[in-house]
Amino acid sequence: MGNQNLDNLATGRGNMETQNQLPQSQEPGKGTTFLRTCFNGINTLAGVGILSIPYALSQGGWLSLILLFLIAILCWYTGLLLRRCMDEDPAIKTYPDIGGRAFGYKGRALVSIFMYLELYLVAVEFLILEGDNLNKLFPNMSFRVGRMKIGGKQGFVLLTALVILPTTWLRSLGMLAYVSAGGVLASVVLLGCVLWAGAVDGVGFHEGDLLWNWGGLPTAISLFTFCYCGHAVFPTLCNSMKDRSQFSKVLLVCFITSTVTYGSMAVLGYLMYGENLNSQVTLNLPIRKISAKIAIYTTLVNPLTKYAVIITPIAKAIEDTLRLGNNRSLSILVRTLIMISTLIVALTIPFFGYIMAFIGAFLSVTVSVLFPCLCYLRINKAARRFGLELVVIVGILISGSFVAAVGTYTSLRQIINHL
Repeated sequence: MGNQNLDNLATGRGNMETQNQLPQSQEPGKGTTFLRTCFNGINTLAGVGILSIPYALSQGGWLSLILLFLIAILCWYTGLLLRRCMDEDPAIKTYPDIGGRAFGYKGRALVSIFMYLELYLVAVEFLILEGDNLNKLFPNMSFRVGRMKIGGKQGFVLLTALVILPTTWLRSLGMLAYVSAGGVLASVVLLGCVLWAGAVDGVGFHEGDLLWNWGGLPTAISLFTFCYCGHAVFPTLCNSMKDRSQFSKVLLVCFITSTVTYGSMAVLGYLMYGENLNSQVTLNLPIRKISAKIAIYTTLVNPLTKYAVIITPIAKAIEDTLRLGNNRSLSILVRTLIMISTLIVALTIPFFGYIMAFIGAFLSVTVSVLFPCLCYLRINKAARRFGLELVVIVGILISGSFVAAVGTYTSLRQIINHL
């Protein structure tokens, strides 16, 4: 039962809310093993952030790698805080449960809103990503709808939406989620293709000479934070294990593995293209080379399989609020309207890197840094006594709030300036 539950978690950034629809396995001796939980945890962290991690390094300079490691440690620690919150109440199954246990109905609602908004914007990011990379593969293409001519990138975004739309109508996404479980493999393939492009295809490793860039730090930190935000899934991963006491070790393995992957991609991409990096490293690769084609096709497959899984929790929340029950027609209408709205946003604000920075600064910092600290202090009275732990948590809250404010302002300004 537990293994099946975890197979239903969508891989990468797209699975933050699916756990709210999953039954929990509490039968003695049942549940996921240590290795399977590690695999699912790495899938949670290893998502589309890997495409923008070289760009993040180019924004902050070489010394910003220190910030990458610090953010990894900080997010690992806040993951442990969520684990401690669960220890206080066996009834806690999901992240919104933690918010509800800490601050009542308002806490549950606030956590859920931030998670749903994050999922919605990630769905928008998937459409932009598809448009960017298809336009890279097939440049100078245009589409005609009647007498109206649509440019290549916008046309590809629209075409992607039409292809994905039928998958959003499926009520059971078990198979889709299972197909999307290749996230770790996709990340490894992508990393290998970038390495091959630099070492074999003649790009070389001669760029990247910026040591530190104050102006680019807000963007770099926001993107780094985006990469480590799997906290919405952590309570479900923990609850589904055979031995929940091992979850702290699971977190350690997941964060170390993800940091090695992200760090390697950041260094390779920055050495190859320096300050000329695009928001997605695949857009820099030499398109005539087979390594670039493999990298782009690998990048294109994941969003096609994950989009439906991402918007399903949002659709179900709307359906439950409107009490639509099992009305198939209205369910299809709700999911179609969600798709149309994400399509409009993707066409209106087609800036992959800037939107990712906004998600990282405003939503990811809040969900993965601020909320765990606030909930832990509220639930655990002993943590509020003056001591090293309280000093550390207060320090995280202050620095996290500063990063959220500066990063959100910077990303919004970049988006507005490019509209």
